[in-house]
Amino acid sequence: MKTYLITGAGTGIGEAAALRLAESGARIILAGRRLEPLEKVLSKLEGEGHHLLSVDVSNKSSLREGLKKVLDEGPLDGLFANAGIGGENRYGEEDRWEQMIDINLSGAYYTVMESLPYLKRSKEKYRNILITSSCLARFGVPYYTAYCASKSGLTGLVRALAVELAPSRMLVNAILPGWVDTAMAKKGMEILAGHTHKPFEQVLKEQMGFVPLQKMSHPDEIAAYVEFFFSNAQTSITGQCLDINNGSFMI
Repeated sequence: MKTYLITGAGTGIGEAAALRLAESGARIILAGRRLEPLEKVLSKLEGEGHHLLSVDVSNKSSLREGLKKVLDEGPLDGLFANAGIGGENRYGEEDRWEQMIDINLSGAYYTVMESLPYLKRSKEKYRNILITSSCLARFGVPYYTAYCASKSGLTGLVRALAVELAPSRMLVNAILPGWVDTAMAKKGMEILAGHTHKPFEQVLKEQMGFVPLQKMSHPDEIAAYVEFFFSNAQTSITGQCLDINNGSFMI
């Protein structure tokens, strides 16, 4: 049985990925800051042997102690570093710059580094590390300086780690979702609606107008790509950033 660690597993993409990977027979370690949503996800998972891990990814010692507790001397076969926060930041006393960089960028780095000893114990020929970035790593949005910077930083992190960890047969990649139908996306829309003094439905329609397919992705769609990256069929892709955005950014 394979063991996967998923951070940010209590909602959205993390929850969908946990459900999908559990269906394939994997043992899942659900990690997040709040236990209540993790417990709800745990109750939905197929199979046995799953664990909860209440952890702050921006705290190295918290990660180290948590992983030691749930994994002991056991192996980890894959890591989905998905934890992150969104929203605006504005320069001043209440600027969220440091918080967002600490969680989104440093948190992913710490999660990977603290997981490496366990990933190296895996008997799988290749071990997979997948990180959630964002389409906002590709283009800018006003007052999203911290979010855009943190998500752009993750793409550089992925490329460097892919080269660094290749000798250990670890594959490191990122997914870059666009609008996904999650609570975080809804909150972002609500903030925009508040700034523009427009109804939520109007803002949603306007934002979808910028997307060629004129829709959001569903978390289950993103989870399917997570499963692909973790599959035995995928052994040649590393250092790549997969855009999943309904056409909002094209290379």
